[in-house]
Amino acid sequence: MKSDIEGVVIRPLTRFDDHRGWLIELFRDDELDKKFRPAMSYISLTRPGTTRGPHEHARQTDYFCFIGPSNFRLYLWDNRPHSPTYRKKFCLEVGESNKVAILVPPGVVHAYKNIGTTDGIVYNAPDKLYGGQNKKDPIDEIRYEDSGDIRFAITD
Repeated sequence: MKSDIEGVVIRPLTRFDDHRGWLIELFRDDELDKKFRPAMSYISLTRPGTTRGPHEHARQTDYFCFIGPSNFRLYLWDNRPHSPTYRKKFCLEVGESNKVAILVPPGVVHAYKNIGTTDGIVYNAPDKLYGGQNKKDPIDEIRYEDSGDIRFAITD
């Protein structure tokens, strides 16, 4: 699957079902550029109708996996002045109906909204530690949630 934004990588995720349940491979070392290596991972739960973001990172690359049980609308805006896709916006429905992993490079503003009717789970494996080693560094996050910046407005 192709993104309209330079450097954003979208990989379909496959769910393997059998009599025991199911399995989804979220990360494989042989499927991503060797420059990207996760430094940590976390999961989050987002309630229906709730939005996380928009925000961006100056140095961090995020590796989001949307597998369900709900659906999300993912918003991406290229905020890198030297990028060939500068100011381009890209939206995609992801989650239960479209299981994907998405690599979001630094300078790409991102947000997602749970558009389903049930709580949704998102996995992220960024390439930088949140708050640096032992959480002693400034947080690499530029937040736009309450800025009023209409460039990054969440539209349904």
